[in-house]
Amino acid sequence: MNPDIPNPPKEPAAGNPPSAPSFGRLLLLTLGVPLLNGAVNYGIFQYFRTAALHPILYALLAVLWGVAGIYLLFLSLNWVVEQYSDRARQKVQPYVFIGPAVALLGWLLLLPTLRTLYLSFLDAGSERFVGLANYAAVFTNRLLLVALRNNLLWVAAGTAACVGLGLLIAILADRSSFERTAKAIVFMPMAISFVAAGVIWKFIYYYQPEQEQIGLLNAVVVYFGGEPMAWTSMLQPWNNLFLIAILVWMQTGFAMVIFSAAIKSIPEDLLEAARVDGAGEVRIFFRIMIPYISSTLLAVTTTIIVFTLKIFDVVMVMTGGQYDTEVVATQFYRQFFMYRNFGYGSTLAIVLLIAVIPVLWFNLRQFRKEGGL
Repeated sequence: MNPDIPNPPKEPAAGNPPSAPSFGRLLLLTLGVPLLNGAVNYGIFQYFRTAALHPILYALLAVLWGVAGIYLLFLSLNWVVEQYSDRARQKVQPYVFIGPAVALLGWLLLLPTLRTLYLSFLDAGSERFVGLANYAAVFTNRLLLVALRNNLLWVAAGTAACVGLGLLIAILADRSSFERTAKAIVFMPMAISFVAAGVIWKFIYYYQPEQEQIGLLNAVVVYFGGEPMAWTSMLQPWNNLFLIAILVWMQTGFAMVIFSAAIKSIPEDLLEAARVDGAGEVRIFFRIMIPYISSTLLAVTTTIIVFTLKIFDVVMVMTGGQYDTEVVATQFYRQFFMYRNFGYGSTLAIVLLIAVIPVLWFNLRQFRKEGGL
C-alpha cells in the first residue's frame, strides 16, 4: 500500500445501523410509544362509549379494533426494542411479548383478588374494619358449614366417580369394536353448558305429588310399581348425590378422552410381554397401566377437583341452594349479590380461592417434575 495515499473511510457493514441511537432517543421511544398506544386506544374506547352505532357495525368495529390494536401494540413495542443494542434486546424482547398479557391478567385477576381480600376484613357494608370476624363466622355459621360440607362431598364423590368411570370406559372402549360410537356418546354431554344440563336433569328428576309423573326417573319408578319422590329435596343431605350425578354425566367424557389418549401411548410390546409372562389383565392394569399413566391420572383428578370446588351452575338451576344443597359458590353469590353482605361474600370467595390454590400448586409441581417448566 502506498503510504502517500490516505486510507479511504470504512463503509458500515451491510445490515447494521451506522450508529446506535442516543440514550435520550431510546428513553423517549421507550416511554413515548407505550403512552401513544395507550392514548390512541383510550380515545377509541371513549368513542365507542359515546357513539350511537348500529349494533352489527358496533360489533364489527370492536372486533377490528381488538385485532388491529393488539397487532399494532406488539409491532410498535417490538420496533422500539429493535433499536436497543443486541445484548439489551435479548433481555428485553421476551417481556415485550408477555408483558401485555401479564398486565391484563394483573388488571383482571390480581387487582380484584386483592380488593376482595381487603373487603373480607370489613363489615357487611364495607365501612368498618372487623378483622378476622368474617372468617370466624364462616366456620361457625350453620349455613356456611353446610356449604363447606357439601363442597367436600362434591369433591370426594364427584371426582372419584368422574375419574373412575372415565378410566373404566376408556379401557373398555379401547377394546371394543364400537370404540368411536361409544366415545362419542359418552363425550357428547361435554358440548352442553352446566346451565343447560341443569335444565335437562330438572325434567329427569321432576316430581308432582299425587299427579301423573312426567319426570323420567319418577315415570320409570312408577312403571315398576314404586313410589315417586322428590329426588332433589328429600333424603337430605344425600340429595346432593343426585346433583353430583349431573357433574359425573358431563365430566366423565372429559376424563375418558384424556385417559384414552394416555392408554394408547402405552407400548403394545410392554403389554404383550406381561401377558407372555403370565400376568392377568387385572395385574397388568394395576402394575403397568396405572403407573404408566399416573401423571395423566393426577392431572385429570386435580382438574376435576377444581371444577367441583367452583361448582355453581348446577346447584343454582336445580335447587337454588335449598334443601341443604348449598355450596360455597352459591352462598357467595347469595351473600354478596342478594343480601349485600360484602364482608361475608368476599370472605367466602377468599376461602374458595385458598381451597383451589393447593390443587393448582400441586398441578404445577407435577408439571415441573416432568420437565414442562
